[in-house]
Amino acid sequence: MTTLLLEQISDEALLAETTRVAAEERRSTADLLTLLIEVERRGLHLALGYTSLFVYCTRALRLSEQAAYSRITAARAARRFPVLLDLLTEGELTLSSVGLLAPHLTDENLEPLLEAARRKSTREVERLLACLHPQPDIAASLRAVPASRPAPIETAAPVLLELAAALPPAATNPPRPAASPAANRPVLAPLSHKSYFLKVTIGQETHDKLQRVRALLRHSVPDGDLATIVDRALTLLLKEAERTKYAETARPSRSARALKITGRHVPAAVKRAVSQRDGGSCAFIGSAERCGETAFLEFHHVVPFAEGGTTDLNNLELRCRRHNAHEAAVHGVG
Repeated sequence: MTTLLLEQISDEALLAETTRVAAEERRSTADLLTLLIEVERRGLHLALGYTSLFVYCTRALRLSEQAAYSRITAARAARRFPVLLDLLTEGELTLSSVGLLAPHLTDENLEPLLEAARRKSTREVERLLACLHPQPDIAASLRAVPASRPAPIETAAPVLLELAAALPPAATNPPRPAASPAANRPVLAPLSHKSYFLKVTIGQETHDKLQRVRALLRHSVPDGDLATIVDRALTLLLKEAERTKYAETARPSRSARALKITGRHVPAAVKRAVSQRDGGSCAFIGSAERCGETAFLEFHHVVPFAEGGTTDLNNLELRCRRHNAHEAAVHGVG
């Protein structure tokens, strides 16, 4: 509707049109959830090259991360309890309310809990759940912040933290009840182009190790800067993880192409070569794009080993766990 038309219609007509469009949006949202349920059931996002439904929603459907997460959460809840789609369409529940209720819904409490949440705001639903599932008080803390530093990020950017806390790396399983208060969730949020805010709760043993490392490194890190220590620790851990996963070493002993391989076991030289060639990411190429996932990677036989495929550089590629399983299912390999 053009601005000119808007200026010409009466207040009553404008309100009526706004109500109609809002109802259409609710119906469209419910339709989208229904379609997402079927896309995930058929695994179509995997065939396109997306490692999860979350990646499909953000990349292919161009949804924001928060919009994708809320709709996937609601879709999975609606798959278990289809009545949620009707309540969303009718405006009896909002998308946010469904996301809050999803981890707590069971066959036994479905009817009374939905009835109690009808036409409630998000804050009211939060209070409802807090009464039904109370969480322990968050322990008080005292942290010294040097005057030269800016205000803590919790005060400076609450919206950023709320968004970061709400988004898991990739939601792939039905929602589960939270095991700890929301305030204790780990947070990794960007502050600028090359800096990030990290917030995490650690146990006593980890705390003691950290303090011991700070003491031992005082000669090279005089101020005990935690960011520097974390970077050093991660550098060492990364080297160890790459050595374990891909047999990375400063002095590789044999060429991957020169090895004669007769079994399923992937020699160290081949692991190194495959990892380097595939860039340490899933090399599955779907009809839309390459996957590129870097977590839960496995070595995949392009020609299945059971069908005579060799365990060498020419027949091995990196696959994320989901695309490895997807290809095995497509080719009927157990």
